[in-house]
Amino acid sequence: MGGDPSAKKALAKSIPLYGELAEKHLAFAKLHLKSYNDLESCMRIHIVPKWGKTRLTDITSQSVGQWLNEKRVGGLAPASVAKMRVILGRSFVLGAGWDIPGTERNPTRGIPRKPLNNGRERFLSAEEAGRLRELLDAQWENVDIKRQSWLIPTSKTGKPRHVPLSTAALAIIEQLPRFKDCPWLVPNPETRLPFVSIKHGWQRAIREAKLPGLRLHDLRHSAASFMVNSGVDLFAVGKVLGHASYQSTQRYSHLANDTLLKAVEAGAAKQTAI
Repeated sequence: MGGDPSAKKALAKSIPLYGELAEKHLAFAKLHLKSYNDLESCMRIHIVPKWGKTRLTDITSQSVGQWLNEKRVGGLAPASVAKMRVILGRSFVLGAGWDIPGTERNPTRGIPRKPLNNGRERFLSAEEAGRLRELLDAQWENVDIKRQSWLIPTSKTGKPRHVPLSTAALAIIEQLPRFKDCPWLVPNPETRLPFVSIKHGWQRAIREAKLPGLRLHDLRHSAASFMVNSGVDLFAVGKVLGHASYQSTQRYSHLANDTLLKAVEAGAAKQTAI
């Protein structure tokens, strides 16, 4: 009754551990995926430590769902938790395509997806911005101190653009250490090469500045809000931010209320004086 126990053990041992599947997934991604570093980091830090020594058939939807929930409760960003779910599921999809035993059932399927609030915005106060100034990766040859300009050879629009540098930004740049034969403004001091990821550095920065939950992209929103509420027109703001179209800058139009009221009052006063 119950079949041959030795046969069951042999069948169980024929099912690979997730760590073996993860290695194949990484090898495949390295050849076909541009964002390989993000995937490798997520696997190494989160997924493999949890599931690496678990047989594929023992990874259930219930256990995966509980694990993801623990990550959310532990304070991991919702987008990061969603990425972990996608990567783990992708491993099983690839494994099924490679006919790897134990990948016929994908444990991530059927797990409810938590909605992401990617539209969240947080604007820094002037005092907070003063505590958290940071330069993005750039080369010395692209920074013109005299003209207070930083050339970005390839921006997200695919075209080069010049970013004006404030006096405060220039003060920081001039204090940066320079390494011999190193073209980068803020290289890794050990390798003298650009940082592969700023995730850990960013987390440390917001922890030291006591700004939990702040995203790197929030700094763009903050810069825009400072400029708009200082009377800078939206066209100029869009140029500084590198927006390809005026429509992209329109999201900040609600911040210009005080500036617009001053313009209306000035116009009304002019008409009254006539």
